[in-house]
Amino acid sequence: MTHIKVYDTTLRDGAQAEGVSYSVGDKVQIVKKLAELGVHFVEGGWPGSNPKDLTFFKTAGALKLGKTKLVAFGSTRRRHIKAHKDKNLQALLKAGTEYITVFGKSWVLQVKDILKVSLEENLKMVDESIRYLRKKGRKVFFDAEHFFDGYKDNAGYALKVLTAAQDAGAEGIILCDTNGGSLTSEISAIVKAVKKEIKINLGIHTHNDIGMAAANSVAAVEAGCTQVQGTINGCGERCGNADLCVIIPTLQLKLGLNCLSPKKLKELTEVSHYVSEVSNMKQSGNQPYVGLSAFAHKGGVHVNAVMKNPTSYEHIKPEEVGNKRRFLISEWAGRSSILMKAKELNIDLDKDTPQTKKILEQLQDMENEGYHFEAGEASFELLMKRMMKKSKKFFELEGFRVINEKRIDPKTKMPQLYSEATIKLKVNGIMEHTAAEGDGPINALDNALRKALEDFYPSLKKMHLADFKVRVLDQKAGTAAKVRVLIQSQDEEELWSTVGVSGNIIEASWQALVDSIEYKLLKDGKKL
Repeated sequence: MTHIKVYDTTLRDGAQAEGVSYSVGDKVQIVKKLAELGVHFVEGGWPGSNPKDLTFFKTAGALKLGKTKLVAFGSTRRRHIKAHKDKNLQALLKAGTEYITVFGKSWVLQVKDILKVSLEENLKMVDESIRYLRKKGRKVFFDAEHFFDGYKDNAGYALKVLTAAQDAGAEGIILCDTNGGSLTSEISAIVKAVKKEIKINLGIHTHNDIGMAAANSVAAVEAGCTQVQGTINGCGERCGNADLCVIIPTLQLKLGLNCLSPKKLKELTEVSHYVSEVSNMKQSGNQPYVGLSAFAHKGGVHVNAVMKNPTSYEHIKPEEVGNKRRFLISEWAGRSSILMKAKELNIDLDKDTPQTKKILEQLQDMENEGYHFEAGEASFELLMKRMMKKSKKFFELEGFRVINEKRIDPKTKMPQLYSEATIKLKVNGIMEHTAAEGDGPINALDNALRKALEDFYPSLKKMHLADFKVRVLDQKAGTAAKVRVLIQSQDEEELWSTVGVSGNIIEASWQALVDSIEYKLLKDGKKL
């Protein structure tokens, strides 16, 4: 089996994405996770560009990364500066890595208009930089920046740049589609042409400006590249870089090429979500292979077919990349979806059971009112159990009141908004009457509800709200419109979502709050 080396540049190219700013601690967490995954090379940053990256390399030097190699990134020497006097090259050496990647210009336009040097001087910059680093005992990858645009503009000169890097002792040459505008057919043809001229290993580095970075990377490998560069989840400047979470399983599962061990490939989804979390970026639900919706089935016909044979609507087994199959519940669901969900929950239903039709009708009616159960699956689980008469109330609400008051804070002398909720309820016949303040009326209501219940159900102390979303369902109705509230709750083990709908935002929130707590108690083994 052909081996393809995976080169991750999340910590450098990915860090250039809008809204991403890694601390040294963030970078350490990510590099350790990538090493656990089995990535061959991790580009840690550009030590010559900022103090943070230099600090990272000092910190990372003590890490045990197994077979994963940490790589320092930087440019060739500056124009008219001797290599041994160039500060950027000195910073690369100080990073202390076995491997160094340097980039240089391979497009005549860039050489003349951006560097403003002669074509000959640019070749010397490439040659002398690599030779100097090799003399210092480093292994060097050369990133041929803007290579595909350069080749299309002047193939002869672009190849001269590659030859200079090869002759200087580069370990490998990376062909870069830096502007991200090349077509797959162009990438394939040019890599094949380069392969005839260059004898050392070739790599591919693409950007996603026309949405083809992953496809272009795969095509380049098919044409002869043995190293593929990209970022986790495709994060990067402008439209992003090639997504390794798409490329790796495609190369491995579709082309039979060896990138990671099958065991490590099963960790890909978890690593993808981990990097999103550390990067403080929302995970794309429809991301291929690793997205939450990658193996989610909604239409009744689809669900019915997948129940009979998953291959009918799935191109791989989700478990191969650490993902899982999901059946969504919505007004599009048929009986098959209901039955599959019931099976997941160990509820005894079949297509001829009267409750199956009733649950489907109730589902469709509630979705018509504005409920959205595919985003509030915990609420749907509770709905099914209630309709199957397997439910038991954990408490009975007598009533609640929420007060909002704006008054002058005695300390700051500034106007402040205060929210207080009072709640009266019964648990096992015992009356509880509590009050609590909060950051807004919903938070106050949540605090009061917990305060009333935690003595009876101590496990609620380990639960907290992770997200709160409000959607206006009929904008034309203005302030009288119905709203849908989605609440995401979390404990030490799981994340779950509940939904409420009403013309009153507090009532909608109350519905979702109660469902979130009942689901938690159900999950903890209390019979509902």
